Amino acid sequence: MPYDAELAERVRSALSGRDAVREIKMFGGLAFMLEERMVVCVSAGGAALLVRVSPDRDAELLTEPGAQRAEMGQGRSMGEGWITVDQDVVDSDDELRHWIDAALAFHAEGSGRNPGTKRKQATKKPA
Repeated sequence: MPYDAELAERVRSALSGRDAVREIKMFGGLAFMLEERMVVCVSAGGAALLVRVSPDRDAELLTEPGAQRAEMGQGRSMGEGWITVDQDVVDSDDELRHWIDAALAFHAEGSGRNPGTKRKQATKKPA
C-alpha cells in the first residue's frame, strides 16, 4: 500500500516556507527531512504518520488518542521519541499541526544528530 498522497501534500504545505526541506522515500513511506534530519514521515499502511519527538515528551505524547510507540517490524520498538499517529487523528489540520509542531520542536533542539559526529565545516583553501 502506498503512502497517502493527500496527507503528504498537507505535510508539505505545513512545512512550506522552511529552508532545506527535502522529501525522501524511507520507512516504506515519504519522509520529510529538514536540514537532513527526519521530522515526519507519511507512512504506507498502518498508522498515517511517523513523528520524531523529544524523548522528554514521549510519555506525555503517547497518552494522546491514536498515538503509539513506533515499531520497525512486528514487536521491534523504535524506542523513545518515535511515535506513530493514526489516520483519523490527523484528519484535522489542527491535529496534524500539533504533531508536526512537536516534531519541529525536537528538531530545533538538535534532534537526530549523532553526538559523536561533527558537522562538516567549510575550510578555506590557502591562497
